[in-house]
Amino acid sequence: MKVIVFNGSPRSDGNTAICLNVVMDELKSAGIETEYIWMGMDKIQGCVSCYLCAKNKDKKCGVKTDKLNEYLEKMVEADGIILGSPTYFADTTARMKALIERAGLVSKVNGDLLKHKVGAAVVSVRRAGATHVFSSINYFFLINQMFVVGSSYWNLGVNPNTSEPELIKEDKEGIATFQNLGKNMAYLLQKLNT
Repeated sequence: MKVIVFNGSPRSDGNTAICLNVVMDELKSAGIETEYIWMGMDKIQGCVSCYLCAKNKDKKCGVKTDKLNEYLEKMVEADGIILGSPTYFADTTARMKALIERAGLVSKVNGDLLKHKVGAAVVSVRRAGATHVFSSINYFFLINQMFVVGSSYWNLGVNPNTSEPELIKEDKEGIATFQNLGKNMAYLLQKLNT
């Protein structure tokens, strides 16, 4: 079993990375392989509505000038997908939104490529707006007929001082939520693969 983890933050060691690592630690301790991709400063553009993905039916986006097809291939090969994003004006980062738009459309027009995979959202936030980010990511999972994993609270990590990422570890409820998320995702993956 394998879970592919995408960090849509432009900061490699920021709040989102810390939250994602908590979830990945639980998955690894349950014997589940994880692959972590920091999208960083990748120039991934949004969907241009060319619909070449629907015309070609080759499980690829028609735009081939960035890493989207590489990322989509990893999603298709994985049993589970985690999308992590900081909160930018009450939404995901532009890179995460581009991944959602394009991977989502390619999946839908190619016979629901992501159907029956397990998905989880991980969100970091300074103060407010995170539930919208959480919803945006979960809508992607739901329209792709994926199984969405829950936890003991919404999958949000709060840090009022985002310039000091280590402080997110002081959000005890958030850290416990991410630990439970990892355990729940491992449980579901194991049940689906027995």
